[in-house]
Amino acid sequence: MTTHPVNLFDSALRFHPNGDVRAGERRMTTGDEGTWQVGTFRVETDEDVHADHWEMHPAAEEAVCCLAGGVRLHFRATAAGDPEETVRLTPGTAVIVPRGRWHRLELDGPSDLMSITLRDGTRLEKRADAG
Repeated sequence: MTTHPVNLFDSALRFHPNGDVRAGERRMTTGDEGTWQVGTFRVETDEDVHADHWEMHPAAEEAVCCLAGGVRLHFRATAAGDPEETVRLTPGTAVIVPRGRWHRLELDGPSDLMSITLRDGTRLEKRADAG
């Protein structure tokens, strides 16, 4: 195997159950069964992080990491009438999103983010209050 640098802003790293690691196209809602994806994103607007959608990963927890900039991660209320929970991330911080928990992102400004999760079965749902 030839080794060479991988641009993490252009590709994702996939960690396969058999121990193989491969670089490839980022997948947002699908993945190979049991394969973890590490995706790094340079984002500038809320549209870049689908702020108008909720996202949920049923197969695993997700680590959302802020490498530069700032982001607010919102968790959808688990019971009717409860407020959203919000966690603010600054450079060098991360939050672990529980498996099956609906969440969305909003940026404080241009940012570099990293996401680590199993993409199997990831779902997106349009926010009812999104314009």
